[in-house]
Amino acid sequence: MFKKEIYTNRRNKLKKELGSGIALFLGNVDAAFNYPANQYHFRQDSHFLYFFGLDHPGFAGVMDVDNDKDYIFGNDFDIDDIIWMGEQPKVADMATEAGITNTAPYGDLAGFIKSAMDKGQNIHFLPTYRGETVIELTALLGIPNAKVKAAASVDLIKAVVKLKEIKDEFEIADIEKAVDIAYKMHTTSMRMAMPGVVEQEIAGTIEGISLALGGPVSFPIILSMDGQTLHNHYHGNTLEEGRMMVTDAGAETQLHYSSDITRTVPVGGKFNERQAEIYQVVLDANMAAIEAIKPGIKYREIHFLAARTIIEGLKKAGLMKGDTDAALKAEAHTLFMPHGLGHMMGMDVHDMEGLGEDYVGYDENTKRATTFGTAYLRLGKELKPGYVLTVEPGIYFIPALIDQFRNEGKFMDFINYDKVETYKDFGGIRIEDDILVTETGYRVLGKHIPKTIEEVEAVMANPIR
Repeated sequence: MFKKEIYTNRRNKLKKELGSGIALFLGNVDAAFNYPANQYHFRQDSHFLYFFGLDHPGFAGVMDVDNDKDYIFGNDFDIDDIIWMGEQPKVADMATEAGITNTAPYGDLAGFIKSAMDKGQNIHFLPTYRGETVIELTALLGIPNAKVKAAASVDLIKAVVKLKEIKDEFEIADIEKAVDIAYKMHTTSMRMAMPGVVEQEIAGTIEGISLALGGPVSFPIILSMDGQTLHNHYHGNTLEEGRMMVTDAGAETQLHYSSDITRTVPVGGKFNERQAEIYQVVLDANMAAIEAIKPGIKYREIHFLAARTIIEGLKKAGLMKGDTDAALKAEAHTLFMPHGLGHMMGMDVHDMEGLGEDYVGYDENTKRATTFGTAYLRLGKELKPGYVLTVEPGIYFIPALIDQFRNEGKFMDFINYDKVETYKDFGGIRIEDDILVTETGYRVLGKHIPKTIEEVEAVMANPIR
């Protein structure tokens, strides 16, 4: 946990933003994956962690905004728990570490909420993502299961986003720890990417690095020669010379802050001419986008800057043609990069995404696009100091998408389909870094993870057999 003053300050800020009512935060509970005693690794709800800090199952946190009081509801461990788990702290002692003095058994929560509702207090809660939380909210609030999602508090969502999107120095330091673990993960992945190695060997090895140095991976590892599939979690291929391998992976720290890094390397350690040409285009887009980051600029503009760089690079490679401005306006680049440039990062790898992407990545001044590709841009709004975000341009040769666009006669003035056909066996390339928006510009977080052609080849010259 951080110091208790940090949690107290966060709750006070939230109460000020919310103005009135009760803010209810249900922590997560243990979940079994094949029988009751065999459970998934516990992961606390990120919003509960942010405001209350207690990394244990079975708690609820409450902020009574009207009376300026905070509460923890939870049960002390009994002797059966102690036999299996050892001595455990009391709920009151744990709550004190978060700056809270008001505690009660979890069974008292229902009565507390009913009393607040009887007094006319509004009960604010955030969107849920677990079925057991929906069921609990139904029991506490009397809302049918099917209507819980729609009943989430927009006022609370907006207040939480406003607070959590700005990372403080302690959060930034922890994210950098996660990036430093990712350095070890990615350099190991590079050194293992040799012909004859099964992808699963690499994926398992680098997941172990995350577990050994911090916590679990921050999301299921994406690692594949078939990088044209953007989120490819299949790891059954045997690596072959002449192919590229995408590794999109990050670590989670003990305080549950995340990293999210992608590197793409040539199997065997040496780029051939075709690989190097496309790789350099993606790297140029990555660097141009990073260098443009500063407060006051909309991230959507940086997305299109990266897209322009890709168009110009692919024109030089003979894969695109025509006027760059016209191609950009038509969004012809979405054949090759059918996703957004990046997203917010923090305690979750897609920070606060469960609250609704439009609340996190957009606002009243920046509305989400509806066109193919650009609609997938998770972050479009104006950047502010303290934002932590990803920059992850890519170029992908997706056979089904190529066929569809060509059959529809789409972007015929901008794409050399005959040459694109010869790249259907290429796969994909993505390069991703984690960036802090500073008062004057940007800072790339964590230890530098090799990404130039020369740097990647140098690391891979010392393979792990």
